[in-house]
Amino acid sequence: MTVRLATPGDIPAIQTLEKEADTAAHWSDDIYRSIFAAAAIERVLLVADHNGSISGFIVARVVSHEWEIENVVVATTRRRRGVASALMQNLVERARAKFAHQIMLEVRESNISARSLYAKHGFVECGGRERYYQDPAEDAVCYRLELSSKFPQP
Repeated sequence: MTVRLATPGDIPAIQTLEKEADTAAHWSDDIYRSIFAAAAIERVLLVADHNGSISGFIVARVVSHEWEIENVVVATTRRRRGVASALMQNLVERARAKFAHQIMLEVRESNISARSLYAKHGFVECGGRERYYQDPAEDAVCYRLELSSKFPQP
């Protein structure tokens, strides 16, 4: 398995995975395509590639030194095989390389497997949002991973 930056050609596979995951944020084709536009909000979209087949992805929004994970999806046939951990580790390494101070995210309160993944990678609970999710309505648990508070020296 290789974790790499996504390309526009990966969008159909990403959307297929996303539609199969009940807990995923469901985005339109236009939102995914906008990630690759020059004037777009900065995002990092990584995919787990198994010999040309996309088995998972993670997308994070970048706002200066703060990153926010917006979506993490792994194919049902590839779960519990380290795909999500590889994606998370790669994203954290990229955030550190860009001198990010922290990575934030929200997750459904009932999504125990995702919450375990975040805890495994050092994220800590930092709050919640009542009825944040719809279909079904559910609270979100907020997590934060502190990275670095220091800017690079000139």
